[in-house]
Amino acid sequence: QVQLVESGGGLVQAGGSLRLSCAASGVSFSTYFMGWFRQAPGKEREFVGAILWDGATSYYADSVKGRFTISRNNAAKTVSLQMNSLKPEDTAIYYCAAGSRICYSAYGCSHAGLYDYWGQGTQVTVSS
Repeated sequence: QVQLVESGGGLVQAGGSLRLSCAASGVSFSTYFMGWFRQAPGKEREFVGAILWDGATSYYADSVKGRFTISRNNAAKTVSLQMNSLKPEDTAIYYCAAGSRICYSAYGCSHAGLYDYWGQGTQVTVSS
């Protein structure tokens, strides 16, 4: 059974940082590309970024580019999202997701339908 479990969410002031982690089990982790999405109250789920199988290539939404960084550890089956310079508009539930198909761009990786498995999410709240 595949499980993705996010952790690291919380409350932070604007300008602060948080690091989210996602632990995978039951999946051949190194063969999946990993994505992060978020959903704010009353809004649709939004792509944050993705990282490919070997960790060498990552893509980001324009809204987080330069502030957020995705990394992965295939041996530990974890993917992380380092979030710096947080803004109140970053407040959302953050989800990690695993996809077995192929994407080659931020736009390509942004389609939720590409992902096979999803975590339950972790809440991030940024106060002004």
